[in-house]
Amino acid sequence: MQNVMNNYATELSGKRVLVTGGTKGTGKAIVQRLRAAGATVMATARSVPADLTSSELFIPADISTIEGVEVVAREVLKYMGGVDILVNNVGGSSAPAGGALALTDHDWMQTINANLLAAVRLDRALLPSMLQQGKGVIIHISSIQRVLPLPDATLAYAAAKAALSNYSKGLSKEMSPRGIRVNSVAPGFIQTTAADNLIDRIAQNANTDKDGALKLLMDSLGGIPMGRPAKPEEVAELVAFLVSDRGGYLSGAEYIIDGGTIPTI
Repeated sequence: MQNVMNNYATELSGKRVLVTGGTKGTGKAIVQRLRAAGATVMATARSVPADLTSSELFIPADISTIEGVEVVAREVLKYMGGVDILVNNVGGSSAPAGGALALTDHDWMQTINANLLAAVRLDRALLPSMLQQGKGVIIHISSIQRVLPLPDATLAYAAAKAALSNYSKGLSKEMSPRGIRVNSVAPGFIQTTAADNLIDRIAQNANTDKDGALKLLMDSLGGIPMGRPAKPEEVAELVAFLVSDRGGYLSGAEYIIDGGTIPTI
């Protein structure tokens, strides 16, 4: 067992990685896990984290914009010459609760830009370097909300993630024959700051407290059979497996990590 663990600690040595939204929550956990496996990992986010230790491995940018993606792609290619692994993790919902009629065109476009087009644009910018070397791995972080939308709070987010999963499958069919593996990961409820913010918005809209909002959220998902949200580190462990050679025959699939939340096969 010790030899196996030692192999895990070096299995990504020499790999160049970019993780978007990599400064908090699930993204931060993915960055830490892949670095622990020996990879050189660059992260990007809109704000510089307070605990930043390697400025050369961080790119401040808003990749929900075309300009932000261009900045990230340029810096990644300049510093690392390309990537072997791209984890499109950035996403989330800042749209107001209140259902479909509460969402403006601005809310829809902001959510689609962050949760779908950021990944599309970044893939397009970095895929040429992967294709030139004839290998690479792309991971899209989707959500179980693509099949379990919450109409009161995250309808636009759910729709954007459904589109991301569909796009990921289509991209895999094009890229797998050319050496690029593409998979998506669909987490359920993860205990992050973003989840806490969503609970606060639900509480405000439903005129209840955080415990009441959490119950509403859990009920809207049909409950979590395992009885708890996922930890960011658990999602990161799945990503680490998928980008490694251990997952070398996995492409074009979506991996659900939700504690049994989705009630169907």
